[in-house]
Amino acid sequence: MSWPPAIPCILQRYRPPGVGQPKGALDAAGRRALREKSTLRSVLREGYGDGAVRTKLRHVPDLVELDRDHPGFRDPVYRARRNHIAELALAYKSGDPLPNVPYTAEEQGVWRTALEHLAPMHQTRACAEYLAGYPKLGFTAGAIPSFTEVNARLAPLTGFRLEPVAGLVTPRQFMERLADRVFLATQYMRHHSAPLYTPEPDVVHELVGHGPLLADPTFAELNRLFGEVTLRADEVLVEKLIRLYWYALEFGVYGKPGDYRVVGAGLLSSFGELGRFAESANLRPFDIDVIAETPFDPTDYQGVLFVAESSERIVRDLRAFLTAM
Repeated sequence: MSWPPAIPCILQRYRPPGVGQPKGALDAAGRRALREKSTLRSVLREGYGDGAVRTKLRHVPDLVELDRDHPGFRDPVYRARRNHIAELALAYKSGDPLPNVPYTAEEQGVWRTALEHLAPMHQTRACAEYLAGYPKLGFTAGAIPSFTEVNARLAPLTGFRLEPVAGLVTPRQFMERLADRVFLATQYMRHHSAPLYTPEPDVVHELVGHGPLLADPTFAELNRLFGEVTLRADEVLVEKLIRLYWYALEFGVYGKPGDYRVVGAGLLSSFGELGRFAESANLRPFDIDVIAETPFDPTDYQGVLFVAESSERIVRDLRAFLTAM
């Protein structure tokens, strides 16, 4: 079965102002929900269940809220699985051993499908820094690596490490951790019915999209600078910073017609958007001042992308803006 390339990869790691509310700490109801879920751990680990189990799962409160058009919205086992992985992230404290997610055979199959479709497109679309960084992290289609395994390869290269997050966080929360070379990332897998689509950042996006450029010293340092500036920024500046991060490090493009290359993790992890952005998006010249004032929509393919002459231009302009703050 093939999946339509027109389905968007919607990235909602951080919400622009006015889009939703950030997740908070667990309240009493949330803690009760976790206790209920503890009786269903075997199902959550294996990712399947019979009819009776599915009926029970429908009555377990959600930690993770899914929109009605989410591929997994009507799948109680998937929702329970998402809640379990969120539970692991919520229980994690920075500095503790990273929680291990034993991915199911079904989730491994989704990973394999995504990587097999993306790999040939990376060869013609990804920037040189991405292509150099990818093999350093040891990714293969055969197995989803744990954050511990990725960090063992990533930290010696640039000092960055992944830490788990349960779901959406604010732009400030996300970027402030970059100052410490910590990249907040999700561990859940997209729904098996749509292996080439995710309505929010999943483990494919985090590892395949961001990982290789976090392994590049130049792009890793840009991430750190975003965090450093955020620590002393007011809310107006934070809004400008997240727009710059979005249009450069999530959806950055350089080159010329017929030979565009991508530095943006959002494009590099989206089979559909990577294959059609050159024809479907309004491609504008890369201009830091314009980008900082341009809102973005995280709920669809990007209607506007900013194209630089080279990756060096993207790095130079971002660094100049950030160091001047």
